[in-house]
Order: sequence, then C-alpha cells, then structure tokens
Amino acid sequence: MVILTMGNFILKEVNRVKNIQWLFLIYAVLAVVSMIGIGFSIAFQSIPFIFLFTLLVILIMGIGFQTKKKMREAGKL
Repeated sequence: MVILTMGNFILKEVNRVKNIQWLFLIYAVLAVVSMIGIGFSIAFQSIPFIFLFTLLVILIMGIGFQTKKKMREAGKL
C-alpha cells in the first residue's frame, strides 16, 4: 500500500501505537536493561554479575515467549 500524503502516514502510525502490548514492552525493556547490565559487568570484570544478568536475560525472554504463546492460544493476540 502506497501512502500518498503525509497526513495519512501520520494517521496510520497513530493507529499502530494504540494497539501497543504494554506487558510485552515491559518484558522487552527489562531484557534490554539486563543486556546492558551484562555489558557493564564485562567492563567491570565482575564474573558473578555477568552470570546474574545473563540468567536474567534468559528468564525474562523465556517468560515473555511463554506469555505470548499462552495469549496466542487463548486468542488474545
């Protein structure tokens, strides 16, 4: 679909924002913060925190994927 005017483009973008899944946004932000934590842990050469943040990334992303699967099966997505 080609958008001919800037006004239509803006309206289409606003419609996309209305359908935001806040729970998944929270999971994504937490995962990114944990990945940043891995970077800081590597910079400070802290092995325990590297493992901690790596575990947090795996857990948060796993919970996010499980939640998405359950919502898809329930017909909420």
